[in-house]
Amino acid sequence: MFGGRSGEHEVSLMSARSILDALDPEKYEVTQIGVKHDGSWMAGDNVLQVMDSGAKGQEAQAVLLPDPKHPGLYGIKTISETGEELEKITTLDVIFSVLHGTYGEDGAMQGLFEVNGVAYVGSGVVGSAVGMDKGVFKDVMVANHIPVVESMVLLRTELEADMTAVLDQIESLVPSKPYPLFVKPANLGSSVGISKCRCRGDLVEGLMEAARFDRRLVIERGVNAREIEVSVLGNDNPEASVAGEVVPSREFYSYEAKYIDDNSDLLIPAPIPDEIADMVREIAVKAYKAIDCAGLARVDFLLDKDTGEIFLSEINTLPGFTKISMYPKLWAASGLAYPDLVDRLIELALERKADKDRIEHKYRKE
Repeated sequence: MFGGRSGEHEVSLMSARSILDALDPEKYEVTQIGVKHDGSWMAGDNVLQVMDSGAKGQEAQAVLLPDPKHPGLYGIKTISETGEELEKITTLDVIFSVLHGTYGEDGAMQGLFEVNGVAYVGSGVVGSAVGMDKGVFKDVMVANHIPVVESMVLLRTELEADMTAVLDQIESLVPSKPYPLFVKPANLGSSVGISKCRCRGDLVEGLMEAARFDRRLVIERGVNAREIEVSVLGNDNPEASVAGEVVPSREFYSYEAKYIDDNSDLLIPAPIPDEIADMVREIAVKAYKAIDCAGLARVDFLLDKDTGEIFLSEINTLPGFTKISMYPKLWAASGLAYPDLVDRLIELALERKADKDRIEHKYRKE
């Protein structure tokens, strides 16, 4: 399942292309489900090609019902100008979703999968929602004594009501040195809507840009940092990969630096002392467990160049999954090749579903 209703729609198509190339046709019968910008679903054999080209194919409009008595994927068939009926397209054993961003990575789609009773790759509703919301996530990290950079959360309506008061409040975050600051949409990834602000004018522009993509905004103290990343894999007993370092081609690891200019360096393993590498791997697993992640996540850190401090930046519960993305590259460096990683994630989805199926849903007195 790919595409989606978020600003990461195009990134999702890139991830899907790599996964489809890696799936063994002798092992898997694949149905492609594309979610268009308007939220409607298409299903068929060549949906990715259709979405890439914009051409019309024979793909069916499809739905997944919130009813475990009617599992599987259904097509919407028009029988008259005023009537439609559902026709089953296929049963589904596992959904491998790469719907990055809102309405795909934030727990919304995971809730539908849960109600339908189908196995799916990745974290459940709680892990997805907490991992997605950068503000709530930081609160959970603080509660678990995991170091994060000073930040605050503001609502878009607060900007609209009194921008000057908001600016004053933000600049009080670190009174001695209010800039630089980073402004982010609370619920988005791939660096969409993120701005680095060096003065009040930048801050106004950054707030307005982030507000295009979310109603909740996160403002963080800027850190002169190296960007260290770790991939985590597993359910109840997760493992961490080797650590890698991102050396962005631009001032920070922006959307353009990740996906367009192709000049950023990924250093694997990261050129950091062993004790630092071990520490970030340990913290990555601790954070993964703290929000009840499952399947996969990429955990991002900031290593302060001035003080040597380590801060956890975020957990991405559905990270970019192209063959050149950091998540699979870190596992390749750890001895797990891309096709084997895809197989393992499908196994973990089935394992998680089997564990959940043990839960009783009726209370009976003896």
